[in-house]
Amino acid sequence: MEAGTQSATTPPTPSQVVPRLTKVIGFLVFTEIVYGMLRGFYGPLVSDISVNLGISDGAFNWFETAQHTMAVLMVIVFARLGDVRGLKRVLLWTTTITAAGAWILVFAPSFSTFLVGYVLMGACAVWLPLEIAIVYKRTAGSEHQHRLSRRAAGILISAFYLSIIGGAVFGGALADAVPLPVVLSIPAVLATAATVVVWFGIENDEPTASATNLDWGGLGLLMASLGSFLAGMVAIHIQGVTSPLAWALVIVGLAIQIPFARYESRQSEPIIDVQLLKIRAQWPVQLAGFLYGLALIGAEIPNITYFGTDPDVVGYGLGVGAGFVSLGIASQVVCIAIGALSFPTMANLLGARRAVVLAAFVGALGAGLWLPFHDSSGMALVNLGITGLGAGAVMAALPVLAASAAPPDRTSFATGMNSVVKNLGGTIATAIFAIVLSATGSLDAVADRFAPFSGYVTVWSTCAAAALLAGFVLLLLPRSIDREPVASKAD
Repeated sequence: MEAGTQSATTPPTPSQVVPRLTKVIGFLVFTEIVYGMLRGFYGPLVSDISVNLGISDGAFNWFETAQHTMAVLMVIVFARLGDVRGLKRVLLWTTTITAAGAWILVFAPSFSTFLVGYVLMGACAVWLPLEIAIVYKRTAGSEHQHRLSRRAAGILISAFYLSIIGGAVFGGALADAVPLPVVLSIPAVLATAATVVVWFGIENDEPTASATNLDWGGLGLLMASLGSFLAGMVAIHIQGVTSPLAWALVIVGLAIQIPFARYESRQSEPIIDVQLLKIRAQWPVQLAGFLYGLALIGAEIPNITYFGTDPDVVGYGLGVGAGFVSLGIASQVVCIAIGALSFPTMANLLGARRAVVLAAFVGALGAGLWLPFHDSSGMALVNLGITGLGAGAVMAALPVLAASAAPPDRTSFATGMNSVVKNLGGTIATAIFAIVLSATGSLDAVADRFAPFSGYVTVWSTCAAAALLAGFVLLLLPRSIDREPVASKAD
């Protein structure tokens, strides 16, 4: 009896936990490699896709905006379903949806069809939070849970960002070599392979929360808020900043957040757990995720279009081709991976709180360097590299910090919420940046393909300010995160 009690209460050692973790981590790494390939593949193809669909380069931002908007909604829904339906099952659903979207892009004949496929591919944003929740669940009961989870998260995030290089290189190399539909079929095949790997490689798991009806009321209010806000952004883009209708839609979208928060606080199983966000160690993590999503995701497409803009034609830009764009993406991705892999060591040396704050400020420095140094391709690579080092460490840290600050039956939700706020920041940024980079105020003006330089200055300033503010927000994390679990502390 005593032996049984001892085995039931003694925390498992790393030698007991690591084999369980290693068994699944390889399959999870594969899905992150596919995720990274999907993220990197389309960047060098922006101009080719825009020409094929008959749209301007700036209009491609609307694909990103729509995808990030749908990603927000899907992460909210599927992260919660991961707790109540099982993490493997929901991961399988999302890989299937992503594969379906990728195949639609192969045969898309128009802007609207391509938009549908691109939006469905937003489901891949759910993969990382579900995977980190799987890792956190696998290490449950170990006194080294947070350390092992940080290390596993660093591996997963590094695999994701490093594989972006492969996607960017393949996309850039094939851009002019083979027909566009053939090029677009490569990510579709990869997404299908990820579905097969999840099906056969990941073990089934038991739900950690009671199966209840989804909070459709909360989801409806959230969709109404996002829809109204984005409709206002589109109206501003088309009608200009003096449009009363546009600003009315924006204000309505923001105002809906008030009844949404009140409604959610009364629900036993809300789509957004407002009470969870009141935990002292939780809300700075989520707010920082929003700000870094705005800074990192928002800058992706503007930087790519700036790279390709010919200074001899419009007076600014770097005038480089798809090959150098791939190099630029690769350089930032390598630095992001280095930052993600180095964060566990930084956390051991400085403490998790100091390490993540330092990383946030490093990323802000890189984003801010675009303002004085944007005329040289070499300096552009330096800017991207410094930003990547900080962003990689921040993105590796935040999901684990969110999981450690959540109750056991909310880890999937907490990590999913971090992905939600990151994509929400990216959604808002891409919508706003699509407007400030618009040369004509029209969604389909092809003749005026080039954005005003002032738009790029606005993008760089906003991204630097958001990353800097994230660092100050993370300073508000309790010091206890370096010593003990904080999930039960709401002070």
